[in-house]
Amino acid sequence: MTASTVAQYLAALPPDRRAALSAVRKVINENLPGGYEEGMQFGMIGWYVPLSLYPAGYGENPKVPLSFVALASQKSGMVLHFLCFYGHPTLSTWFTSEYKKSGKKLDMGKGCVRFKSLEDLALDVVGRTVARVSVQEHMGNYRAARALMGKGKSRAKKGVKKSAVKKAKPRKSAK
Repeated sequence: MTASTVAQYLAALPPDRRAALSAVRKVINENLPGGYEEGMQFGMIGWYVPLSLYPAGYGENPKVPLSFVALASQKSGMVLHFLCFYGHPTLSTWFTSEYKKSGKKLDMGKGCVRFKSLEDLALDVVGRTVARVSVQEHMGNYRAARALMGKGKSRAKKGVKKSAVKKAKPRKSAK
């Protein structure tokens, strides 16, 4: 799908999918802490930290805002991507526990929740999960996760020094 706006994305969906994604979107927007923005990102409906607040961007690409949550319709069903779970294992564990309490069956990958219909999704848990992570906390968790993976600006600086050392050839001593 090549929609450039959320409205275009939703309009292109079959009625049942449009209704389901619209309901999930409404819950997210009602519970979203201040500072996040909604729009299209990676071909999905996304909520993200705007570049004005996090200019380094996602993957340190200053053209791509830092993703928080994404929602999409796929061939096999619908999916809710909790990008906020990466680097925040306690949130992921809390989510899994709360989802089990809802009585709904959880079909989850590392950070994505797959569902076939709206009835399969624990919407109240989705709303409470989104509400738990402020923009500041999400940015901090993201920076910490990248640092643990050895990515980011500090890694780039070390890489430059290391490669410069590797390229230097030892001088032959004059005897």
